[in-house]
Amino acid sequence: MSYDRLTAENAAVLFVDHQTGLANGVQTQSPPEFINNVKALVTIAQIYKLPAVITTSAADGPNGPVMPVVAEGLPKATVVHRPGQINAFDNPDFAAAVKKTGRKKLLIAGISTEVCVAFAALSARKEGYDVYAVLDASGTWSKLVEEAAIARMVQAGVVPITWVAVGAELLGTWQSATGEAHAKLMGDHLPFSANNMAGYLSAKGQK
Repeated sequence: MSYDRLTAENAAVLFVDHQTGLANGVQTQSPPEFINNVKALVTIAQIYKLPAVITTSAADGPNGPVMPVVAEGLPKATVVHRPGQINAFDNPDFAAAVKKTGRKKLLIAGISTEVCVAFAALSARKEGYDVYAVLDASGTWSKLVEEAAIARMVQAGVVPITWVAVGAELLGTWQSATGEAHAKLMGDHLPFSANNMAGYLSAKGQK
């Protein structure tokens, strides 16, 4: 077993089919929880300046455009609109955009967990990437379906993870230059963790 940590230098984040129409089918979390978790992952990408690739499937149809929380939070991200490929990696423009990031570790989130996330994760593993499925920034219509998807991904070597764990591993130490921004992230998106922000500012002698 080896533990090769996520860092701001080795990770990229992929948002697969976070589309307004598809989001209506997410039932594994409440809508506010899901939007909160997606926004938290977006904020992590901002704080740590992670390369981001956003992709959609048939965005001009019922699947809808990119969720505003993603589109507005990552205006400089590469966006690839797929005309029909279910597996994002079957789209050559998407595969090229991911390769162009130059990153070995891919954080993948999307809708739905068992298709859009799992298929992309499996293909990325086949291409030699280290893959992390950010489960709370992903969703589907059934807990059973989600559990089956997780089992399938884990068998292939995909690491299940949450945005809190992603952020903590990237942060490394509260003494980091990103400590204050990260404490605000925690306070904004994990309400009881607002104490982290208060403690951090107290340690710095701020009010």
